[in-house]
Amino acid sequence: MQNPTSRQPALFPEYTTQFPSTRYQGSKAKLADWIWQQIEQLPFTTCLDAFGGTGAVAYRLKQANKQVTYNDLLRFNYYFGLALVENSHTFLEQSDIEWILTFHTNIEYPDFISQNFSGIYFTDDENGWLDRTISNIRQLQDPYKFALAFFALCQACIVKRPYNLFHRKNLYVRLAEVERTFGNKTSWDKPFEEWFRIFAEEANQAIFDNSRQNSAIHYDASQVPGNFDLVYIDPPYTHPNGTGTDYLGFYHFLEGLTVYNEWGQHIDRKSKHLRLKTRPNQWVNKNTMTAAFEEVFERFQNSILVVSYRSDGIPSESVLVDLLKRYKSNVVVSRFGQYQYALSKNVNSEEILLIGT
Repeated sequence: MQNPTSRQPALFPEYTTQFPSTRYQGSKAKLADWIWQQIEQLPFTTCLDAFGGTGAVAYRLKQANKQVTYNDLLRFNYYFGLALVENSHTFLEQSDIEWILTFHTNIEYPDFISQNFSGIYFTDDENGWLDRTISNIRQLQDPYKFALAFFALCQACIVKRPYNLFHRKNLYVRLAEVERTFGNKTSWDKPFEEWFRIFAEEANQAIFDNSRQNSAIHYDASQVPGNFDLVYIDPPYTHPNGTGTDYLGFYHFLEGLTVYNEWGQHIDRKSKHLRLKTRPNQWVNKNTMTAAFEEVFERFQNSILVVSYRSDGIPSESVLVDLLKRYKSNVVVSRFGQYQYALSKNVNSEEILLIGT
């Protein structure tokens, strides 16, 4: 694989680097440029993406030569931020990829996925491949190479899943010989190794140096240390019916990969699809969402506050504006207009951006 450094000058990274493709629930990848347009005139150099997710917005801010701190409570997301935001110089070389994808006789491979997840998400052969590959990745000593390889592995897992989620035991959906009205059987059936190579290349194409000391961290949003000129807040969406977006529930399999040796200790064995045990999370409970917002607003009241939101979410737009005005003298609402996320059936919700200065 050609090292792309020579093609990625730091002065104009937006023209020479490309954020990897993503199938992540709620990703702001397609909205990142619009978000930047709404805030580019604001006076800031340091910024925090408090709910980093895929890293699309943090990455766009890095392209704008800001000093970016990416944060996410989920560890697998943290590795995405480490690979694409904090990392400025390290690539997965072709030799690294070949080593990761090779069976090594001197490594004793565990079979945790094969033993526990048969018939749930992937075929038995694929489960065996995952056991071997995550074990090889865990041998990597360089933290950025580990993060890049982990990113490629997670993206390969996501693309081979019906709905791109791990929310139920539904391997049968992929394997059934029936006429389909959704999904992409070609993507599902492409071997893991091919997808890993594709996503490793996409990650390599995204790496650049913006001459800033960017970082990736792993905290609850209200507990992030330090001070920032601007804080971008994109919390989980809570539907008008009160259902919160539970990212741990959607992607527990990827989170389990981060603790491969201790995975079994964290599994809820009462769950048919072997999700991880639930954790307290005020962001997925309609009764605690407002308090969660206030906690973050209060914590970062000395920063410019920028909130991505959907107009029909809980709490309501008006409640959120009033809450923001407790800490900011000037609050502006920018509207992208109607925007439909993958799997969403709501065609009337607007994507909005609340800016408190």
